[in-house]
Amino acid sequence: MRRRPRPPDGRPPEEPGPRRTRAPLPHRHRFRVLVPLVLLAFVASVLLVEGLTTRGFAGDQDRRAPHSARGVPREVTGGGPVVDVTDGVPRDYRAPARTVVLTFDDGPDPTWTPRVRAVLDRHDVPGTFFVTGQQAVRHPGVLRQLIRSGHEIGVHTFSHRDLATQSTGAVDRELALTQLALAGAGGVTSSLMRMPYSSTTSALHGPDWAVAKRLAGKGYVLAFIDQDTQDWRRPGARAIADAAVPGDPDRGTIVLLHDAGGDRSQTVEALEILVPRLKDQGYRFTTLADVVGARSLNRPVGTEELWQGRVFVVAVTVSAATVSVLGTLLLVVGVLVLGRALLLIVLARHHARRRPGPRRGPPVTRPVSVVIPAYNERMCIAKTVRSLAASDHPVEIIVVDDGSDDGTADIAEALALPSVTVVRTPNGGKPAALNTGIRLASHDLIVMLDADTVFAPSTVRRLVQPFADPAVGATAGNAKVGNRRRLLGRWQHIEYVMGFALERRVYDLLRCMPTIPGAVGAFRAEALRDAGLLSADTLAEDTDLTMALHRAGWEVRYVPDALAWTEAPHTLRELWRQRYRWSYGTMQAAWKHRHALVERGHAGHFGRIGLPLLAVFQILTPLLAPLIDVLTVYGLVFGDPVRTMLAWTGVLAVQTLSAAYAFRLDGEPLRPLWALPLQQVAYRQVMYLVLLQACLTAVNGYRLPWQRLRHSGDVLLPPQPSPRGP
Repeated sequence: MRRRPRPPDGRPPEEPGPRRTRAPLPHRHRFRVLVPLVLLAFVASVLLVEGLTTRGFAGDQDRRAPHSARGVPREVTGGGPVVDVTDGVPRDYRAPARTVVLTFDDGPDPTWTPRVRAVLDRHDVPGTFFVTGQQAVRHPGVLRQLIRSGHEIGVHTFSHRDLATQSTGAVDRELALTQLALAGAGGVTSSLMRMPYSSTTSALHGPDWAVAKRLAGKGYVLAFIDQDTQDWRRPGARAIADAAVPGDPDRGTIVLLHDAGGDRSQTVEALEILVPRLKDQGYRFTTLADVVGARSLNRPVGTEELWQGRVFVVAVTVSAATVSVLGTLLLVVGVLVLGRALLLIVLARHHARRRPGPRRGPPVTRPVSVVIPAYNERMCIAKTVRSLAASDHPVEIIVVDDGSDDGTADIAEALALPSVTVVRTPNGGKPAALNTGIRLASHDLIVMLDADTVFAPSTVRRLVQPFADPAVGATAGNAKVGNRRRLLGRWQHIEYVMGFALERRVYDLLRCMPTIPGAVGAFRAEALRDAGLLSADTLAEDTDLTMALHRAGWEVRYVPDALAWTEAPHTLRELWRQRYRWSYGTMQAAWKHRHALVERGHAGHFGRIGLPLLAVFQILTPLLAPLIDVLTVYGLVFGDPVRTMLAWTGVLAVQTLSAAYAFRLDGEPLRPLWALPLQQVAYRQVMYLVLLQACLTAVNGYRLPWQRLRHSGDVLLPPQPSPRGP
């Protein structure tokens, strides 16, 4: 074994500073932590508001099955269509003789309510509009126009639920939300109520009457009907008008029509026929307040109620808009996920099946220099160096000890292997250590790997074969998780296999490989010099170097059978730190090399294909992917659980098929895939939060310090799988 002296000049001026840097400023740290929490709280609040205030809408046409009228007083079932039980004693009211009350349910609607109002206003006829809170919040301007025109407003619940099937708490919530909606959207409250799915008093049954008494206890006057035009069936304008004409000319009537819930053009046309006809027959039109002898059943709200209502309207409006945006984004994510899966499978299959072209030269057999940067790697260095010394290709091994204080260099020297050189340098960071090794390399082909990585005997030989083509400047090997016995290791194993077996095959086919992993990569010394060696400009020096090689005009190839086993983080904390650095460094590198988008030749090819793919599939899609899980929870709680689970299972099935195909290409057993559903539920959220925090760090302009992981040296060299095509 040779030992070279420590370079006398220490760290070259262009090399990075010490690895250990000062901690982030407290307020910046709080910014990166606070923003995700605020964002999470906002999304949760929006979904909660939307879920509690928006349910499936069903019009009055969806009738219930008949029930017994047992328990309903006879004076109610046989009395008038307006019932007042506010003082505990049922009192009923009828419209006076030759008097008509036109009532409209389910609005306000932005299309049909203004048209109905226009007809009524033109004929100077008042109407009573039973509005739902949902529609009032969505269309406050329409409600205000009704109030300004002098029309009467009644309550039709918030979300048009059958109150007889709801708990007392749900009934109270429906009423409270509706009054808030009326206060915020129209500046009034109403003590006039029509229960959804109700018609005549003779159709009341026991549960209805129980709800009616509860409503009366809250001060509501209940409105039923005399005549149902069934305009929701759209039988024709004349048929609707005929159905609204009182059967007994000496009696008044309360008529049911609709101004929302579907196409109400026939209702509008019917009013043009009905109102002049009844006026010609001597009928007058009035409101329900006039029927019960009250001046008004609508009350203007005070300042406090008004602002409470406005806040509520704004909250519901923002929630609805946000959920609409989230739904659109979910559609985008779905398209991206399915498109990405299809793209990966199709192109990876093509990559695996394609026949290699004629070799441009003889097999590469010349010696290779292997550079291992090491900083406090006493647990790993012996295993790593021994695996390289067992290589079936001639190698020169250079261990660059980057200022370790745990005896790493002593352990490497104590191996006494003749092909190993140990170089001790002051701590200058990984790029500086690699550059030192590159300058000391004796050969023109250089392999670089991390000190916690183990090579198979054939890895170096396979890794350098593409260099027979003089256009190839670097090759990327196939890195695998070497410590996969625990659940976290299995999750990372699945991620690595899918990333390398599919994504890198696609990038290789498209000639735009964005990253040569630091765990296993080979380089032509000339290409490294053209790229400017390794830079400390970013925290992803491997991605930065790979992009620089593309911009220098060199091809980068992927060698799937050049296998290496690396140590993955053991804890969520260490995983977070590693992926935080990777994500932030990748963004730094992409921004640094953004000018490749407008360059020519191979650099432009990489810029216009590789960088967009990187942005879409490694930044945008992972950022949006949690929408699938968030909206799945929303659908389970507030939507159709069966359809929601079918949709989520479909996405999981696509991921499982992609993973199974990746494992097959990589020659891996499928057993670890049992952990895939858990990975999608838990692991993906961690990756999302990591990426989000990295984005916030970039936006905040803070330069993230290097974060080293603790290694245990428990990487195992398993039986070598044989990557294969389909």
